[in-house]
Amino acid sequence: MRNSFSDFIAVLVRYASKKAGGSTRNSSHKVKPKHRGWKRQDGADVEAGTILALQRTLRFHPGLNVGLGRNGTLFAISAGKVVVTCEKADPNWDHTWVQRCHGFRKGIEFYKKYFNVIPKEQHNNFKLIDQI
Repeated sequence: MRNSFSDFIAVLVRYASKKAGGSTRNSSHKVKPKHRGWKRQDGADVEAGTILALQRTLRFHPGLNVGLGRNGTLFAISAGKVVVTCEKADPNWDHTWVQRCHGFRKGIEFYKKYFNVIPKEQHNNFKLIDQI
């Protein structure tokens, strides 16, 4: 009798209901997008300090009333309208960014996109006060 009871218990043992999980593709969520590129299009109205473009290499160049940040960010120095032009490049060869990105082009004529900010119309209303 004891042998049949132990055989009965051996039948009631539960096994895993799922298989072992394998690795899946596209599961790395550690990489965060950088959202680089144009932030303001041609013809947009911007205020001073507005970011115009984010870049890793010197793809776009600063033009009139546009500054170049240490990480390649182009930003508006004054308020106005954005104008993007394609011009013959005349870079500052002393700048480290220019040397790294365009050093092989020294002495060669090439064209690049320039971001310019055309200032808004001034109010031109001045009240002159006589000084004593």
